[in-house]
Amino acid sequence: MITYATVEEAERALGRAMTWVEAAWFRHSGSTPDYCLYFESLVILIAAYSLTALPLALFELCMPAKLILPYKLQPKVWFSSAAFVQCYKGAARVLVLLTIGPLLYLPYPIVKIAGIRTGLPLPSAEEVALQLLVYMLMEDYLGYWLHRLLHCEWAYDNIHYVHHEYPAPMGFAAGHSHWAELLILGFPAFFVTIIVPCHMATLWLWYAIRAAMAVETHSGFDFPFSPTKLIPFYGGVERHDYHHSGGRMMQSNFAPLFVICDYIYGTDDYRRHRASLVKLKDMANISAKKEVFDGSNCRKKD
Repeated sequence: MITYATVEEAERALGRAMTWVEAAWFRHSGSTPDYCLYFESLVILIAAYSLTALPLALFELCMPAKLILPYKLQPKVWFSSAAFVQCYKGAARVLVLLTIGPLLYLPYPIVKIAGIRTGLPLPSAEEVALQLLVYMLMEDYLGYWLHRLLHCEWAYDNIHYVHHEYPAPMGFAAGHSHWAELLILGFPAFFVTIIVPCHMATLWLWYAIRAAMAVETHSGFDFPFSPTKLIPFYGGVERHDYHHSGGRMMQSNFAPLFVICDYIYGTDDYRRHRASLVKLKDMANISAKKEVFDGSNCRKKD
């Protein structure tokens, strides 16, 4: 909560006029407790996940196959509306229960102790960009090893198999996981903000970006105009789609964001797979035959 009572008082403390972004932040957070601002970060996370995946679902359901095929990574698998709804309902239920449960009560004291601030001034664009870069690199390293751990026999059979029920993933499948997996793989995104504390507005942005990137890597579509194509060493949807196709036997392409860890530790098998993927897409463009996936044939435990 901002302690200044008026705009004039805040600007005197800053020694300058507020920017329009700071004025908007002042209006919103001036009477909002810090606890509520933290809760809003979880709401933003769920909203970003939902609103990023929805257009992808509508694209597959509504557009002609000939417009979709050039971008679809597994062109023989198509989802029905029932499959999209089933996937989202399951994911949203777990996300909401975690949000109103442990994620609402446990992390907030750590947020306060770590020094994530809510006042003015807001961080500069340079500071935000640098922090986001650090967060991505740190989360990618931690996420790589935790994801690799989930492919050990016990962890896969008891936890991670839920996420792999979609061998050809969709955007909503980013959140389709066992509740324990959401806590395990979600931990790095939270932990990095404690190691490198930021402003609450940066935390909101980080959660929104991370949710959107998770949806993108599970989307099943490789769009050449995606902004993530501009990110150096970004693994992207192709590698993660390949990872999903292998189920419990897959022992490669664990990194959530970049190719660096998979390259260093010898788990980037996607390059060998790419030639066969191109051949499959060429064959599909000729036949344009749909195999409708209605959710009933999800991969269960292997």
